[in-house]
Parts: sequence; C-alpha cells; structure tokens
Amino acid sequence: MTIDRPLDLEGVLAFVRVVDLGSFTRAAEALATSQAAISLRLKRLEDRLGTRLLDRTPRHVDVTRQGALFLPAARRLLEAHDSAVADVAGAVPARLSLGISDHVAGPDLPALLRRLGLDRAGLITEVRIVPSRDLAAFGSSGEGGFDAVILRTEDESGHGGTILAEERLGWFAAPDFPAPEPGETLRLAGLAGPCTVRGAAVRVLDAAGLAWTEVFVGGGVLAVGAAVMAGLAVAALAPSTAPSGAVEVGGRFGLPDLPRTFVVLRARRLAGRPAEALRALAAAYRGPGGR
Repeated sequence: MTIDRPLDLEGVLAFVRVVDLGSFTRAAEALATSQAAISLRLKRLEDRLGTRLLDRTPRHVDVTRQGALFLPAARRLLEAHDSAVADVAGAVPARLSLGISDHVAGPDLPALLRRLGLDRAGLITEVRIVPSRDLAAFGSSGEGGFDAVILRTEDESGHGGTILAEERLGWFAAPDFPAPEPGETLRLAGLAGPCTVRGAAVRVLDAAGLAWTEVFVGGGVLAVGAAVMAGLAVAALAPSTAPSGAVEVGGRFGLPDLPRTFVVLRARRLAGRPAEALRALAAAYRGPGGR
C-alpha cells in the first residue's frame, strides 16, 4: 500500500497515548481534549494507513497485530519530530520538577516516564521520591522547589489538589509467609515514621488489640517490598506499589481492614512542554476513583 500524504502527527500521538494509558479517557485528559476528538484522530489515522490499529470495547482497549507493528515506528516519528523542533528552536530545554510520594511512585516509575516520552527532546524531568509528609505543605506557589507533587493521603478533600485515584491499602506478604498463630506477634515492615501508611497500619492493629513488632524499617518502598518478598515480614502497602509476586493476606491472617487512601496531584500553573508532560503523568496515575 502507498500512502500519498504524510501522516497526521496528532493522530499518531493520540494512538501512542491510548496505548500507553490503556484508555481513550486518559489519553484525552493527557492531550487536553475530548474522547470524541481522540476517536476522530484515530479513525483518520487508521483510514490513512488502511488498517485497524486498536480494538475498543466498553472495558478494554487492545492493540491489533498491525497496531503493535506500527507502535515502534510511531514512537520514533514523535521522537524525530521533537528533536527537529528542538534543533530548530535552539532553545534551552524546559524543566519539570516533580516530587512524588514513595507510596505513590511504585517500582515501574522509570519505565513509565520513558513510555510517556518524558525523556524526549525539549524537556528535562527532575523527579524526587520523598515521603508524603514532606510534600503535604506544597501549594500553588511551588513551596519546596517543585513544580508539582503527587502524594498519598487519607484526606479525601485533596486540600486544593486534584484527586487522581482512590485506593484501599492492603496487607502484603510473600506467598509462603506463614500465618501467625493465635496470640503470636505480627511481624511488620514499613517506612520510618512519621509515615501516613505506617500510621494507618499501627492505628488499626492497636484498635483491634493485635500485637505487632516492627522487624524491618526501609528507606523507601522498594526496600520494604524487598523485605516482604524475602519473607521477613508483612507490610501495609497500596496494591499499585506492592512488589510483584506479593499476595494480599489480610483476610487469611484475620487482620483488620486498612483505610482508603487518595492519590492527589498539586501543581503550580504550568505551560508548554512541562504542562503537557504533567498532564500525561497525571493521566497515567488516574484510577477509577479519581475525580
């Protein structure tokens, strides 16, 4: 097949965003447009290419075989476009400074930044992973040196931010971690206090009258996850940040329910590439409970 006109870059970008975010809704949010506009761009791109790139159902978006073949080339096309624009403009790359809570970032954050193209020409993304307590005071004027912060909180008001997702914490352990015997002290792993998630775990255990002891204090959630998978202890974690292979054991171990938490975005006013990048990242973190 011969394509007699160049591909529409907006259509290519819409396709890549839908694939990366797994949702037309999230892609529309990331590109500051509507679902209808995304659908139209995809339809025009598919018509131009003469093939179907995506199969869409009410619950899922699946990449077709032809879509999977086109995806690497689509990414290269967008990268080449950004590089060409940056070379011609000769401008200093824009910078986006992000503070992300350790209990939000998760182990896949570097891959996520890469997949969303936050490493492309024209933008330097500075990310610091810090405890939520160190991000709580962030306001629209950018306290703490950040352009935006994403944190986890039990406060559903968001305090002036945008709630991206709602997630109930769970008790996670290695698959072979033994259930505590009646009256046995529960072995816990967590971050050093004060920590929102640690505080919630301790609060519900004490309220239930269950004995516990902290056997591992990690400097980050990745360290806590490693302790869990090594079979050292049980940890209270958000499902999105639990290590691969860990299992939720709250019901089997008779542990009390942990509270709901909210992933909240707070940002100062941004424009250009930083604003585009932040919209894409926020869309990636947005869950069914976001609003």
